[in-house]
Amino acid sequence: MTDPNAATAADPGLTDLAHTQMPLTRLLGLEILGGDAAGVRARCSWAPERCTSNGVLHGGFLMAMADSVGAMAAVFNLPQGAGTSTIESKTNFFRAVTEGDLTITATPVHVGRTTIVVQTDITRPDGKLVTRTTQTQAVLAPR
Repeated sequence: MTDPNAATAADPGLTDLAHTQMPLTRLLGLEILGGDAAGVRARCSWAPERCTSNGVLHGGFLMAMADSVGAMAAVFNLPQGAGTSTIESKTNFFRAVTEGDLTITATPVHVGRTTIVVQTDITRPDGKLVTRTTQTQAVLAPR
């Protein structure tokens, strides 16, 4: 995974890959900052159309971001030709987001033959943890 303290420019190739493979990520404005088998870093931004009441970023939006970036982390760990699909996901919500850019960091915690487990943290610009998601990705044999 790229250095968390590195420059925050989006990686156009990885961002385009995410948008092509998961079209919802384009609609949601996800930008990939970097990634490899050790993990993926990404960014998304608060916007009023992504909110629930009182200008608070919607939990479903946060979960979609975590699922998408977690899936990318799993993809970097797949055998050649294999695919993946989320089979379980659990998210803890710690604090609200009412402005700013969020950083999403997905780290594999288990890479096995049939499943990959990924932990994805979303943090606010002040560094405080917004959500922590643990998801299990199935390793799907090549077709």
